[in-house]
Amino acid sequence: MLLKQSRLARFLSSPNPLQIGVDAIVVMAAWWMAFLLRYNFEIPSEVLPLVLRTAAIATACFVFGLALRRVYRQVWRFAGLPELRQLGTGVLLGALFTVAAIVMLRYSAVPRSVLVMHPILVLTLLGALRAGWRTLIERRRTLGLPGTPLLIIGSLQDASDALRTLGALSQWVPVGILSPVSAEVGRSIQNVPVLGEPVHIARVAGAIGAYTALMACPPGSQARRDALLHSTGVGLALLAMPRPDEWMRPSTGPRRIELEDLLGRDAVALDVKGLADLLSGQTVLVTGAGGSIGAELCRQIARFGVARLICVDISEFSIYRLEQELREAHPQMIGMYYTANVREVERLYAIARLYPPSVVFHAAAYKHVPLMESLNEIEALRTNVLGTMNAARVAGLVGAARFVLISTDKAVNPTNVMGASKRLAEQVMQAVASEYLDTRFVAVRFGNVLGSSGSVVPLFTDQILHGGPLTVTHPDIVRYFMTIPEAAQLVLQASLMGNSRQIFVLDMGEPVKIVELAKILIRLSGKTEQEIPIVFTGLRPGEKLYEELLANGETTEATPHPKLHVAKIDTFGCINLEVVSQSISDLGAEPSASALRAWLQSQVPEYVAR
Repeated sequence: MLLKQSRLARFLSSPNPLQIGVDAIVVMAAWWMAFLLRYNFEIPSEVLPLVLRTAAIATACFVFGLALRRVYRQVWRFAGLPELRQLGTGVLLGALFTVAAIVMLRYSAVPRSVLVMHPILVLTLLGALRAGWRTLIERRRTLGLPGTPLLIIGSLQDASDALRTLGALSQWVPVGILSPVSAEVGRSIQNVPVLGEPVHIARVAGAIGAYTALMACPPGSQARRDALLHSTGVGLALLAMPRPDEWMRPSTGPRRIELEDLLGRDAVALDVKGLADLLSGQTVLVTGAGGSIGAELCRQIARFGVARLICVDISEFSIYRLEQELREAHPQMIGMYYTANVREVERLYAIARLYPPSVVFHAAAYKHVPLMESLNEIEALRTNVLGTMNAARVAGLVGAARFVLISTDKAVNPTNVMGASKRLAEQVMQAVASEYLDTRFVAVRFGNVLGSSGSVVPLFTDQILHGGPLTVTHPDIVRYFMTIPEAAQLVLQASLMGNSRQIFVLDMGEPVKIVELAKILIRLSGKTEQEIPIVFTGLRPGEKLYEELLANGETTEATPHPKLHVAKIDTFGCINLEVVSQSISDLGAEPSASALRAWLQSQVPEYVAR
């Protein structure tokens, strides 16, 4: 009984007295209107007492029905179809309560036509009242209050979603839509006309005096790129809708568009329950935690409520920055931040033995192709190969349930030392898996990550800041790209899946021409290609025109996740770990480039030096 009373109290809690009063007046007026319609606007004198006595009953029944449906928690200025449906069910409840009350109190003289017409009139009047109020508020905002004219880029469906969001933000006044669907040109939604297609953005913006455009179309869509590439010279500020993780922040609204919005894709669907079961309350170790991928892995892992996060990186400054960030964002989490080198197995083992991790993510690596191709080849082998061997063995020694190696698309048919060292690291991981059968060892390959340290985007950004030019090695060079959060989320997802020694390949989408990427960054900076020129410098040693995610002799099989595939490789774990370790040691501190490459090719036959 108490439970039912508490539920009823919640239903009726926090009503708006003004709304109740207005609705009560409307319900009572509708009762009189129903009688007037029934008697052709001439209510007989003998019926007037009946109208007076029953009007209060009908009003009370309808107000109670509307309260049960929580109608009085609505805000009229945001009323839409969901609120109208809620209002309709509240009116239906009120009508049923009224009929029941009339029957029980034996007011048999009330015409049945009145009981039918009354709820129809109530729904019409209450709906019109709310729609009128919303229209008045929007009209005042559009005509009477200052606001920034705003163009919306996207289809009518995209624009509808954006307009719903913008309804709460009085600083924006939508004045037109540019739709990539040519059949929608000339139509309108909420009195906002479709004025053209995204390629017409410069002409339309100049004609209507709009200097801000909102990208409502999906991330990575061609409409976004068309709008950007055709907006030169009109001084347009390009905005995007908030990201999913930004909606809960105060004063969320459109934000400046970023490169990820133009090249990005749909959000990754994570197995949240599976990851929570794997990580929540556990100890997790991340090597290379100060790098772009490692740091994002730490952020994502922390959100799953790990008991202890062990972060290892060779860079003192990087690990310090990560410590400051995670302590502020997750004060309840125990974070342990170590400066250590994955080449030193004793140090790594001492860290892991203190608090044995259940999952190890190995992101520490040298990844810059030209830097590792000349003068630093031995460093790539020591860190990428021996570092992986050390991290994998330590994971097995301390009884970790899972070990995940972060690999690269450059490990496929490698033409450079860095790529070959990562392919050898994958083989090392598979060989270590044969030694520790209780630990599941997997690798994850993906391509370039937007904004990661050492990648082309920070280089282009710096060149733009210095006035150019932007240096591209070849007009036809292409690369796969994904955002840092997307890469980290897919690595986490891969940690849940598959069997030991498997290599996962991420769906990187369509490859992007580097020259197109350069043009997009120039336009995002507000410059033109005349102001910031692009020059072609020629392919560097070991550099490919394109990257492959799968090697020859491999096939893939599907997984339950649409963006993850498993590479089926002809041979597993055919290398001798001790021989590999001793051979790298025997190469010495200053090995000859030809000797090192010859040895590397003996271990990775698909490696062809260029």
